[in-house]
Amino acid sequence: MKRFTLISLMVIGCLTPAIGSEAGAIFLLISPGARAGGMGEANVAVADDAYASYWNPAGLGFLEGSELAMMHVNWLPNLADDLYYDFFAFRRHVPNLGTFGGHLIYLSLGEQIRMGEGPEDYLGTFTSFMMATTVSYSSLLTQYSSFGINAKISYQHLVDLGAGAEKGKGTSLDFGFDLGYLRKEIFTPRLDFGLAITNIGPKVSFIDPAQADPQPTNLALGLKYKVIDDEFNKLSIVYDVNKLLVASYPDMDWDGDGIIGGCDDEGHCSGTPGNGEYNQDGDKETAHTDPVYIAIFTSWIDDWLLGGDTDFSGDGKIGGYDSEGMPTDTISFGQPGYGQYGCEESENICSEENLVKEVGTGESRGIKDELNKLVHNFGMEYWYSEYFALRAGYYLDQSGKISNPTFGVGLRFSGYGFDFGYTSGEPGHPLTNTMRFSLNWEF
Repeated sequence: MKRFTLISLMVIGCLTPAIGSEAGAIFLLISPGARAGGMGEANVAVADDAYASYWNPAGLGFLEGSELAMMHVNWLPNLADDLYYDFFAFRRHVPNLGTFGGHLIYLSLGEQIRMGEGPEDYLGTFTSFMMATTVSYSSLLTQYSSFGINAKISYQHLVDLGAGAEKGKGTSLDFGFDLGYLRKEIFTPRLDFGLAITNIGPKVSFIDPAQADPQPTNLALGLKYKVIDDEFNKLSIVYDVNKLLVASYPDMDWDGDGIIGGCDDEGHCSGTPGNGEYNQDGDKETAHTDPVYIAIFTSWIDDWLLGGDTDFSGDGKIGGYDSEGMPTDTISFGQPGYGQYGCEESENICSEENLVKEVGTGESRGIKDELNKLVHNFGMEYWYSEYFALRAGYYLDQSGKISNPTFGVGLRFSGYGFDFGYTSGEPGHPLTNTMRFSLNWEF
């Protein structure tokens, strides 16, 4: 890949580390609202203000009147000082029709340096940004349940033009949908349940459509339990779990012949690594993702049941080296003595330091690998009367190596609201010391 988007891609990869290599337009997963930010970003079963158009559009159905909301945050302060994220939302209830709303997202990636194909080929600077606009509608199904839908358009501007032989602009214009459901007082008057499927749409591509990535289609399930609910004191515990509905596969040997691909999509096989993306059974073995209508199902099993041995070394073969780095290609694949290791070669030298096990890696995967990709959000919120709130939470993403505690406060008076959320964590982590500020105005 050319260097013209290097810095932009590094920034994007830090936004949501768990899915940076699987999906495009992942800025859509940045959580708005300082209130939710103080509760570990758990809000799917809460969704009781204008921010519901992002978290769960079904929450709008229970709201009356009108509201404006906005948030500003200096994003990833430990990574760069010119990144920021803005969010604007609106809702309005129309009697006998339901509640309409929407939001606008703007993420600035700051100024970048454009480089050509050579290390000294300086081409000046450019700015990168991403934005999305969403229209929402929600209506009550019953006294205790509601349904909501979003329609959105997103635009990503990474760079004005490509470098070298790459033609066109590094921009992308896409559309998508969100669906939401909210059920209050499920099983008990103290428990609410929320469900949202977001970012349903076609793949995202920039200069090369063949390298398009799926949208970050996400399933979120949320619970809210009211521990204390009296006139002056309210304490709620909230929990969300998120599952990315993206099925992604690296270079893998699905049919067990020891090579990646070797055949074209018409079934013509040469048996040579790199000559064709498919195996003799017609399965694609080079890196790919499933379409969204398939990934909704396969994303639950792609990290443990589907696929075969992985080509970690990138040489188009599975194994071929022993534990000391000696090639064993003269021995047939699957026979005793054939090397289990691939070699990440450096200057054509293979040693124990750049060996990686490849044979048997397909069988070594289990359901734990899938469960590790779930993102968990825990939070609690205490309200004194209707004027002052204290919040705390925890964000856990094992795959993305994110485990950040969060804290927040909130104030409400005469229809105006102010919220502050703070993300703590280990020193040096990109999300540590992130501060969110948001305002609400109900009228």
